[in-house]
Amino acid sequence: MHRLLRTLLATTAIVAAQHAAAAPADYGKAPEFTGIDKWLNSEPLTVAGLRGKVVLVDFWTYSCINCINTLPHVRQWYDKYRDKGLVVVGVHTPEFPFEKSTANVQAALKRFDIRYPVAQDNAYATWNAWRNQYWPALYLVDANGTVVYKHFGEGNYAQTEAAIQKALGKNK
Repeated sequence: MHRLLRTLLATTAIVAAQHAAAAPADYGKAPEFTGIDKWLNSEPLTVAGLRGKVVLVDFWTYSCINCINTLPHVRQWYDKYRDKGLVVVGVHTPEFPFEKSTANVQAALKRFDIRYPVAQDNAYATWNAWRNQYWPALYLVDANGTVVYKHFGEGNYAQTEAAIQKALGKNK
């Protein structure tokens, strides 16, 4: 009986995963970048102004080891897809008071070779607008301004890149 139950549960999980992979994700319209203290590596950006582009929003903070571990992947996607219509926007939301220092964030950008736009969100205004709860958190916004993919924490790099490719493919 236990074997039958395990088989049934495994089959149900597989069918659910296939259905989820086949169904297009739609998490609603992307909120605006709001209450940003300072933009680094860029003039101020708006979600509305990025309409027509695919946007990867990365909520991070420079002393979070999980964030640090994701940065090479985010940089790689930026380098690989920026000429294909991808815009990467880092939203640096500090966990600790010392992370609010613009000089410290600028030093981190240099240390981690981050060349894409970074919004300094010291008051958590954009964090709250997006209803984010995690470091790191990735949100993929399609050309119509709809959030089509989310991932929290490390990992799922191939799945995230596939979502980027899919969104860019629809952008043609």
